[in-house]
Amino acid sequence: MSTQAVTMNSEAFAEEINAAKREAFFKGGDPSAPLPKFDPSSRFGVDRERIQEPPRKEVDHGKDKDKKYGDGTKELDGYVGFASLPNQVYRKSVKKGFEFTLMVVGESGLGKSTLINSLFLSDLYCAEYPGPSHRIQKTVKVETTKTVLKENGVQLQLTVVDTPGFGDAVDNSNCWQPVIDFIDSKYDDYLNSESRVSRITMPDYRVHTCLYFIAPTGHGLKPLDVEFMKRLHDKVNIIPLIAKADTLTPDECREFKKTILNEIARHKIRIYEFPECDDDEDSKIQKKLRDRVPFAVVGSNRVIEAGGKRVRGRQYPWGLVEVENLEHNDFIALRNMLIRTHMQDLKDVTNNVHYENYRYSKLAPSTGDSKQIKPGSMSKDPLSQMAEEKREHDNKMKKMEAEMEQVFEMKVKEKKQKLKDSEADLQRRAEQMKKSLEQQQKELDDRWKQFEKEKTTWEDSVGLTGKGSSENISVKKDKKRLF
Repeated sequence: MSTQAVTMNSEAFAEEINAAKREAFFKGGDPSAPLPKFDPSSRFGVDRERIQEPPRKEVDHGKDKDKKYGDGTKELDGYVGFASLPNQVYRKSVKKGFEFTLMVVGESGLGKSTLINSLFLSDLYCAEYPGPSHRIQKTVKVETTKTVLKENGVQLQLTVVDTPGFGDAVDNSNCWQPVIDFIDSKYDDYLNSESRVSRITMPDYRVHTCLYFIAPTGHGLKPLDVEFMKRLHDKVNIIPLIAKADTLTPDECREFKKTILNEIARHKIRIYEFPECDDDEDSKIQKKLRDRVPFAVVGSNRVIEAGGKRVRGRQYPWGLVEVENLEHNDFIALRNMLIRTHMQDLKDVTNNVHYENYRYSKLAPSTGDSKQIKPGSMSKDPLSQMAEEKREHDNKMKKMEAEMEQVFEMKVKEKKQKLKDSEADLQRRAEQMKKSLEQQQKELDDRWKQFEKEKTTWEDSVGLTGKGSSENISVKKDKKRLF
């Protein structure tokens, strides 16, 4: 046997061993178990006759393609490892940390700072850094407070946006404009960071939630409340709160909630809507939260000992109001919704709805003066869109040029007509002056003739005819010289 044949037999033997190992692995066997002894006669007979293969069946390539690339779900026989992807995302998210921006809006003295301290169990506002209502400035000005909170190894960078002076003026016209400008500026900063050639990771300072505090009057929303929510409901997630709910009885609180919801529906104000859930338990939780909107809350910075335990609450002569008691107020429901169950959904709605609307309004072509988005503009390719805009611009310029030429011709006609009228007026005045002069000349001639006649009569009567005739001739010469 030649060297080449021996080499081929060795390669075939190695391939047979590898095939056996693969078959044992996929059948769940132990790859380290001893393999069956290789029998050369099973591959090559004594006379080296080739084993006759059975006839091949016709294969339907379409069906085979469906089996290979089908959409069916298959269970694996063993562990591959992609089931650990959620753990990878979890570790990365915990390492990176989370960001959340919370805006509080309402009149001074409604307990905004106290509620924020109660929500996060931290003194974000204290004697060294008082809340907005305790500061000197009373003009509507947006201020931000940033703090880092840690809980069980998870880091949250919380940004609280204050609006001191909101609703405190006698004339509250356009007091919502600084708030709108602040929200738009954060969207604009995020859009600019996304649109750069070399993009960098930028912290998300977009406003994710706006807690709007309603005064516990019991008479419904004020015009300022309605106007503010109508101006901001398409820019941020609005969650209405009834502040200082311990000033209302349970019945008054229920009626007040119904009145607020009816007015919100009548004015077509869109507040934050809870997402739909497929799970029955989640649906029940969602229903309980929906039934408590708007949340009637009570905040307190004091920890009181009652019944052998320390609780946050407010002490009154008639009893104790516990902040973290659902029978007293909706604070626990608000905290669970805002932090434990729906914080990520609030961020998703901000990014996928409000920010996308702002981005679309900025990047989509508008219809000119009306600033409306052109229908179907986002479905066209950029080159054809640019060509169409160029054609529209050229047509607009031609139209403007034709209008300018028309105006110019009209002004030229008016000027010519004015010059003709002036010329006719001058000619008429010249004719009048000429006629007047001719009339005066005629009167002078008549008076001269009368004078000559009287003079001749006088000379005849005196007897100075000859002398008078010579003087008359000289006077006539003088007269001709004058005229």
